[in-house]
Amino acid sequence: MAARLTLITGVGRAGQVGEAVARHFAEHGDHVLLVSRNADEVAARAHALTAAGFAATAYACDLADTSDVQRLADRVTHDHGASLDALVNLAGGFALSGPVAESTADTWEHMARINLRTAYETTRVFLPHLRSARGAVVYFSAAATLPGGAVSGMWAYTAAKGAVLTLMRAVAAEERKTGVRSNAVAPTAIRTESNLDSMGDQVRFVEREDVARAVWYLCSDDARAVTGQVVRLG
Repeated sequence: MAARLTLITGVGRAGQVGEAVARHFAEHGDHVLLVSRNADEVAARAHALTAAGFAATAYACDLADTSDVQRLADRVTHDHGASLDALVNLAGGFALSGPVAESTADTWEHMARINLRTAYETTRVFLPHLRSARGAVVYFSAAATLPGGAVSGMWAYTAAKGAVLTLMRAVAAEERKTGVRSNAVAPTAIRTESNLDSMGDQVRFVEREDVARAVWYLCSDDARAVTGQVVRLG
């Protein structure tokens, strides 16, 4: 049986959640296609996996650029065919916006570009590949977007991540007839190197490996009947 093919965006710097998710999928036998804007970083993450005996391919792409994402899809199709078992939309980032009255449009546009537009562009272009395999999509939102979440001072980030949930639900409803599943995880702060540097080690973090296991479950046959759902982590 051929290995499953999983595309994971946002797999760049070492010590981040993308690295752990990619490793978990590779250890379970998937051929992982790793995508990041930084060519050197994503190549290093793929090399670490292939050196350990796993199947991984690196692709550099600006996921907020429509033309660049189409070129990515063309390269993936050329290299691996037009079928994809799973898409993990992990690319994104965080920045404080401050109070609404003191915020700037630039911060909002940046948060929307790297968190929402990247997920939209990637989903749109790879949906035909996912339909072919009746595959799964997983989005990354944030626990702060859920009822009762603290959004003060970071409204731009949570607004973008809230819109990601709307995108997820739209895909779940629209693709139900094609067999494509669409779900999301909504973690609190994850124990990554960048979060440790900025927040210290006294925070109650979600472990990267726990995130990876949740994403794997949503892409697995065990979750074949699960779509349109949000899994809070932490």
